[in-house]
Amino acid sequence: DIQFGLSLGGELKVETTICNEIRQSQKAVVIDHVAKDQVFSGHPTPAMYGFQSYISMPIIRADGTMFGTLCAIDPKPARVNTPEVIGTFKLFAQLIAFHLDAVQRAQAADAALIEERRRSQLREQFIAVMGHDLRNPLASISAGTNLLRRPNMEEKRAEILDMMSQSVSRMAGLIDNVMDVARARLGGGLTIDTGRRAQLAPVLNQVVEELRSSNPNRTIETDFAIPDPIPCDSSRIAQLLSNLVGNAITHGS
Repeated sequence: DIQFGLSLGGELKVETTICNEIRQSQKAVVIDHVAKDQVFSGHPTPAMYGFQSYISMPIIRADGTMFGTLCAIDPKPARVNTPEVIGTFKLFAQLIAFHLDAVQRAQAADAALIEERRRSQLREQFIAVMGHDLRNPLASISAGTNLLRRPNMEEKRAEILDMMSQSVSRMAGLIDNVMDVARARLGGGLTIDTGRRAQLAPVLNQVVEELRSSNPNRTIETDFAIPDPIPCDSSRIAQLLSNLVGNAITHGS
């Protein structure tokens, strides 16, 4: 109705507006009549856009940042510099800021909930993997104990005890992993250490021997051709093989 030269959704160059100055000062500007105003009578913006009355209230967020302004203009003089009008504009600016902050808090809460669900899934996966992986060395120790109870096992006693000792060491490493993840509040997933070069064949053979001892009725054939040390996390490779072959034994034919 005021023939300001803007269509719905139109934009002005912010540098040519008084709102740009309010951005710097974060203080409201209220003008009843530009031609009679001591501060803005010679200001280029009213002359450029042809308005005489103007009010602009900064919208200040809770953290002190300015979102924008709530403003009104008229090519004719109008009485806006009153406590009622200023109070109304201030109230609406505060309501807008409050709504923006509420939306931001809701989005942050949603993001936190999604992150917590992700961590919960990580915890469940981690517990499942650890439970699965601890079963094999534990079964190996149980099988070794049963073998040692049999008569005439003196010749294999050292071999069985060595296998059991290696299984205990692997279980200790797995429990260390549990403690590491617990200390990290289970938020960072599994730690990977690839800083050292490892001989993989002995590590993989240890896993297979555990599985063989705990599943004596199943045949596991291996052919490891890894002659040189390679940079890897050998304990993670052991977990990987243990889970894959363990699943094959449980679910495969």
